Parts: sequence; C-alpha cells; structure tokens
Amino acid sequence: MWRALVANLLTLAIVGLVVAAGVIAWGRAQFTGPGPLTEAVCVRVERGANLATVSRALEAQGAISDARIMRIGAGYSDHGRGLRFGSYLVPEAASMVDILDILTRGGQSTCGAEVNYLIGVVNTEVILRELDPATRRYEEMLRFDPAGEEPADYLDAVADPALRYRVTVAEGATSWQVAEGLRHAGFLSGEVEAVPGEGWLAPDSYEVAPGSERMALLDEMEARQRRILEELWAERDEELPYDTMEEALIMASIIEKETGVPDERRQVASVFVNRLRQGMRLQTDPTVIYGITGGQGVLGRGIRQSELRAVTPYNTYVIDGMPPTPIANPGRASIAAALNPDDTPYIFFVADGTGGHAFAVTLDEHNANVAKWREIEAERARQQQEQAN
Repeated sequence: MWRALVANLLTLAIVGLVVAAGVIAWGRAQFTGPGPLTEAVCVRVERGANLATVSRALEAQGAISDARIMRIGAGYSDHGRGLRFGSYLVPEAASMVDILDILTRGGQSTCGAEVNYLIGVVNTEVILRELDPATRRYEEMLRFDPAGEEPADYLDAVADPALRYRVTVAEGATSWQVAEGLRHAGFLSGEVEAVPGEGWLAPDSYEVAPGSERMALLDEMEARQRRILEELWAERDEELPYDTMEEALIMASIIEKETGVPDERRQVASVFVNRLRQGMRLQTDPTVIYGITGGQGVLGRGIRQSELRAVTPYNTYVIDGMPPTPIANPGRASIAAALNPDDTPYIFFVADGTGGHAFAVTLDEHNANVAKWREIEAERARQQQEQAN
C-alpha cells in the first residue's frame, strides 16, 4: 500500500512541477510577448511613484494584461528600478518588458503637453501643444507673442506640474535675438548678463525645467555649437581658403542666411569659396544687412544704394574677404557645407522664384538669370496690385 501512496505522491509532484513550469512559461510569455494595446497611449509616471502604482495604472489603461505579472517579472529581470518621472509614449503591442524599459531608461519625456518657446529669425512665439498618441504628431493648442499678455488657457496649462518646457532656436537667428527672446521666457530665471558671441549658439531644441537659469541655457547652447564645430572641423576639406574654425563659422553663417533650401547649402558654399580663391569680393546682401541692424531684428525694407556703397566691416560689396564675425547662428548643415562645399565652377547665383537659386559660371549667364528673376518680381508685384484693387 505504501508503494501506491508513494507513487501517487510522485505523480502529484510531477504534475505540480509540470503545472508550475507551465505557469512560469505562461508568465514569461505574458511579460515578454506582445501586449494588448491596439494603439499607442501616453503613460504618466508621477514623482515618487512606485512600480505597484504604475503597474495598476497600466492595467487600468489596458496597456498590460496583469499588474502582478509585471511586478514579478520586473523583480526577476531587474527592470523595476529607477522609474523616471514624466509622460511617455507607449506604442501599440508593447510588451511589459518594453514598457518598463521606456519608463526607466530616462531621457526626455515623449508624450503629453509641452510649451515650445520658439525663437525665430523674424519673431519669438510661445506654442502650447500636445502629442496625439494615435498619430504621434503634436497638435497645436494655442500660440502667442511672449511680449504680450498671456492667454487664460495658457495660464491654466502652466498650473499643471506635468507640463514640459522646450526652447527651440531657429537656424539663422542672431545671438541678440536669442538673448532677447530668453529675457521674455517667464518660465526661466536669472538675468542674461551679456549677449553671447555671434554664431556661437547652436540652433536646436532644448528641453528645460521651469526655473532653469537663462545663462546656464546659453552656456549649453554655446557648448553644443563648439562640439559641432570641432567635430566637423576635423573632417574638413584641407584645401579651403580659410584657416580657422572662426572663419569657417563666419562662412557658415553667410550660407545659413543666403539659402533656406537644404540641398543648396553646399552649392552656395562653393560659390563663396570660389570667389575667395579667385580674389573676388563676396558681395552678399545678408552681411550688409547685419552691418545695418547689428543683428538686432530684421531690416524690414530693401537695402539702399547708399548702404551698398558705404564702407563698413560687414559690407562685402566694398571689403575684401569675409566680415569680422559671423552674422547669425548657423545650424549643423550650414557648418558642414562651409567645411565641405561642393566642387563646382559657379561664382554667381540669384533667386529663381521657387525658393531656390539659379547658379552661373559666367557674368552673361548670371545676367540672364537676374533678368528672369526681375520678370518674376514684376509679375508678383502686378498680381499683388490686382489683389489689392
């Protein structure tokens, strides 16, 4: 009889082990396999939240099938430590282990509402926007001039501690424009003690915490621009007609102001490099404009003939070589173009009416391109006059 009892116990033990193994395999599949989400969602991690709270919230959102499995799996996989405060985009079918990786890896928040403080070439704007998880695109909620009155909806939004803040500097903005823009950013603190050197601020998007120091942000912009310049300088064309990083930055700023077409940057760079090599003057309007405005805003009118004839350090129609400083803050692409321009015979270019330019080798070709552009300008003026009437 005892043999039968032992046999039954062994059978039960084996069955138990099989069941346990099955449960473990099922749990592992639940933890690492595709999750139940059919579309992306935003997941919010509050400050100080623990895994138990977050896993229950995820289960309630339908992002995971079982909060207990996530907690157990996190314990075994060491994924449950260091949850990061913020709002994060969790894609459809994300597994529990994928979600834990998203919530613990750190970095910038990827979901929810944010203030994008945009410092542009023409003006500065505050944009309140929110990410739509379904389309993964930001939907603009409102936009206003920071120098004016703050809308009531904006004041309601900034009361939410979960709101994120971002400062975006457009390519081609001047250092004065950046410094002046930051002075009006009410979510920052401290004074702008001095306007940074022209050209030495990296146009980019910077996520900031409310109360961040303005000068600390400017220092970060400058450090980023120096890293970019040093990296690209190491890969430069060795035959360039300028010898220092500062001169390359000046050239990059001219390229930045001359074209808004990304594919043209290296061609535009080739024109100015060819002119320098041939001893020609650069003859570029943006440098003249900078000499007039000092980088403090836009000119808002055409350049006068007297200004084109005036002898100033920035009038490249009358001086040889490059101006003494950059004329704006160039982006990475323009710096790259200045350091590795296309190999072309072009020494002239003029607007072609499409937003780009027509390039030429000879003066006759250039004059023909200029004549076409004048016709386009005249036709546009005629159409505007007709619309006004």
